[in-house]
Amino acid sequence: MQAPEAILGSAAPGLVRKPRGRLAPEQYVDGILAGDRVSLARAITVIESDLPSDAALARVILDGVTAQTGRARRIGVTGVPGAGKSTFIDALGLYLIRERGENLAVLSVDPSSPVSHGSILGDKTRMDRLAQQERAFIRPSPSRNHLGGVARRTRETILLCEAAGFQNVFVETVGVGQSETAVRSMTDFFLLIMIAGAGDELQGIKRGIIEMTDLMAINKADGDNKTRAERARVEYASALHLFPPTPEGWTPPVLTCSALTGEGLPAIWEAVLAHRELLATNGWLARRRQQQSLAWMRELIAGGLEEQFRQHPEVRDHLPRVETDVKNGRMTSFGAAQSLLALFRVKE
Repeated sequence: MQAPEAILGSAAPGLVRKPRGRLAPEQYVDGILAGDRVSLARAITVIESDLPSDAALARVILDGVTAQTGRARRIGVTGVPGAGKSTFIDALGLYLIRERGENLAVLSVDPSSPVSHGSILGDKTRMDRLAQQERAFIRPSPSRNHLGGVARRTRETILLCEAAGFQNVFVETVGVGQSETAVRSMTDFFLLIMIAGAGDELQGIKRGIIEMTDLMAINKADGDNKTRAERARVEYASALHLFPPTPEGWTPPVLTCSALTGEGLPAIWEAVLAHRELLATNGWLARRRQQQSLAWMRELIAGGLEEQFRQHPEVRDHLPRVETDVKNGRMTSFGAAQSLLALFRVKE
């Protein structure tokens, strides 16, 4: 593996100078590749940082570990509120560790408050059994109002976890919503968790999420709820048959499970493995990974352009006044956007 300095060439001395309170780039890279969870956690903090001084360091870290990424199973987990996503991952993670001898990283996204912009980040308390396992790594991150039910740097964090040697990377999203489909652009398997007896569930799910589902799991199929869960499974399976076959040739199954008792979890994981084998055989796994890389690049370009837009001298000077005019009704949102974009396009 090339050293970070070699990766950045002649610009390395200026770029790899560590910001105050940070490790040297090679310390992060070496620690991650050695599977050190403390180094991984600290590197994720750098990746998630909004500080300009951390941007170059983040790039060096990512460049240094890229050769060791791409081998993990990337699994997105979403579901209706109250479906028990965290409890499900906690139980499935224990099954993978104890019964299959595997490891896993869980990237759990907490919704940020639109008022205080803060997050509780309590996923380690909701996955208390898994959090105690040496072969599990749980990283809660605030969504910071980022669209798609994921955190702003989830894609980069997936790569770091893969480089650290985790065989499975779960991305638990904030819940079903109109922008939830973004998680599909960064995972290989999309798991939708539902529950029975919660009203008209079929009407409450966005069609786009159903169309991208690789497996639907009816959770809490235990006790008195077991019969209702089976009935819901039949209804959902009938609904899924109304959708056309997936391009990959996969038929999404609908299964019942109980995160409380562990029943049904082995069957769900066997479906995950069967899906992986199918995609690896017919070439769709490579195609998905290519699509993920392109989506990531386009997202970074969009974010970079917005940052440049806000830092443009003319835009920065006029933005407060234009925002005030829009709020007071003196200018339309469309007109305001066009005027600011015109300032941005002016060559200095």
